Amino acid sequence: MVFSSLMFMYVFLPVVLAFYYIIPKKFRNLFLLAADLFFYGWGEPVLVSLMAASIVINYIAGILISKNQSRKKAVLAVSIIIDLGMLAFFKYAGFIADNLRIILPFAAIPSFTIPLPIGISFYTFQIMSYTIDVYRGDTEVQRNLIDFGTYVSLFPQLIAGPIVKYRDVAPMLKGRRENIEMFSKGVKLFLLGLAKKVLLANPLGLMWDSLRTADSPGSFGAFMGILAFSMQIYFDFSGYSDMARGLGNMFGFEFFINFDYPYISQSITEFWRRWHISLGTWFREYVYIPLGGNRKGKVRTVINLLIVWMLTGLWHGASWNFLLWGLYFGIILVLEKTFLLKILDKLPKAIRRVYSLILIVLGWVLFYFSDDAGGFPALGEFVKTLFSFSPASSFAIHTIVSYLPLMAAGAVCSTPLIRRIYEKRIKGRKLCSAAEIVSEAAVLVLCTASLVSAEYNPFLYFKF
Repeated sequence: MVFSSLMFMYVFLPVVLAFYYIIPKKFRNLFLLAADLFFYGWGEPVLVSLMAASIVINYIAGILISKNQSRKKAVLAVSIIIDLGMLAFFKYAGFIADNLRIILPFAAIPSFTIPLPIGISFYTFQIMSYTIDVYRGDTEVQRNLIDFGTYVSLFPQLIAGPIVKYRDVAPMLKGRRENIEMFSKGVKLFLLGLAKKVLLANPLGLMWDSLRTADSPGSFGAFMGILAFSMQIYFDFSGYSDMARGLGNMFGFEFFINFDYPYISQSITEFWRRWHISLGTWFREYVYIPLGGNRKGKVRTVINLLIVWMLTGLWHGASWNFLLWGLYFGIILVLEKTFLLKILDKLPKAIRRVYSLILIVLGWVLFYFSDDAGGFPALGEFVKTLFSFSPASSFAIHTIVSYLPLMAAGAVCSTPLIRRIYEKRIKGRKLCSAAEIVSEAAVLVLCTASLVSAEYNPFLYFKF
């Protein structure tokens, strides 16, 4: 069940909200946990037991860490090994076996595919943040299994983030105060994310598919196609994050922003401060800093950065293209940290933004062509087309022209321009509230109409 589905919007969410606000407050976490497990079980009826096992194991680990100071390191190590072991088994076992067959052709290594539990990368990182923080003394242990299970399985951000650290949400598990203002804010955020997903990401994805599979897209067609994909993945994931934050507000939770207009960045360093902020924060706090960060000299800093970015790439998927994608950005970040930022600071903002966008879009080329999308052969063909300077076919030209208004809308919505106009010129004026209600109703009607007639409605980050 995805947020941009009619089943979720018009059946699951209204029913859950109605019961949530009817029942006494002391039972709300229990009810949320039941709703969370039902939501996850809708798509993963068998593997919901895997998440339940993770909840119980790490709940016990947290208590043992807090009680036994002499053995807390061993308990933490065991819990991390179990968490990462489950993630590795379901996400990387097939990938490892495939590569071992290449390295050891004489060995009888079977080929197999294991179904990937939806959201396992997200909830595994959330669970690990809890046990690590308890070990460090950065948060109090949670002794209520219902509350802990609610944190791990909270359906608004369960299957595609944002990654919420336990210490950030712990006060809200017991002390949150639901009110009309927060609920209203949540509805606005949800509808904003829904519009990004349904009205922008979905049609941009169709444009990318059309140009990617065209017989002769030419260099211009290939470039416009990957530009469409760049917008699709941004509006898809930032739209989901907005919907998750909005749903959280409806239930009294406040999640941190996960995207902050990343395409206006003036360097790749800035881009990664604005893109998937929760993932970047997690790797910085739980990998980069423990490795030594930038405190152990320049060489060690470079090594630490490359390790983090290799892991960031692999986190996204079990395919060599993700590893290369992570190294690609890791190398750029090392170069910027070493000398490029000093050069960029002397250039006009427009040039810095063009520099960033070119590198970001080229990065999405690497990102897209995983093994499921043709792998390196398909990647090589696309790059060859992209830099061949060949003319586009009439079909590619027609496709580009028909999608130009959407591309223009996507470009504008990738910047804070509309938000700034609203805050400076519209917000607080007479009839503003009425106009907002009308706009929100119009968005809901448009998105509903689009979902009724559309067959294309994927969430790209579900597979990660």
